[in-house]
Amino acid sequence: MSLPQIIAAPAEHELYISRLIDAPRIKVFRAWTEPELLAQWWGPHGMTTPVCEIQLWVGGLFRTVMCAPDGGEYPYQGVFLEILAPQRIVYTDAYLPGWIPSKKPFMTAIITMDEVQGMTRYTARALHWSAADREAHEQMGFYRGWGESLDRLVDVVTRKMPD
Repeated sequence: MSLPQIIAAPAEHELYISRLIDAPRIKVFRAWTEPELLAQWWGPHGMTTPVCEIQLWVGGLFRTVMCAPDGGEYPYQGVFLEILAPQRIVYTDAYLPGWIPSKKPFMTAIITMDEVQGMTRYTARALHWSAADREAHEQMGFYRGWGESLDRLVDVVTRKMPD
């Protein structure tokens, strides 16, 4: 059974990007949920993601480490809150596996993949706990970084991934 899609105005502390991708949403969903595929596109241009752990169940681990060309590392760890294949993934860093509260929650991400005439309307929303966190994420380069990651995702699902 498919749940109805709820369309809401952007949340007060939200950043988001959206793009129509010329690929079926099952490919986009797979690129999000298979570690070997996620590692190919996760992060802005020039970054690599040598660590990618996915436990694809509610409460399961979502952990990545992005590496910059200068050697800087950017770890992320959280859990999945919702997985509705192939249309929605929700994860947060507010918890660690086992529902242990994290020391400093920063955001919850809602990724939707809506089917549009054989293509995918991809929307990534980052909801923050405060205006200060939202502003910090924007200053870190949210639009550039998530946009470049999206460019890389499009490349994987339209050129590199077999049907």
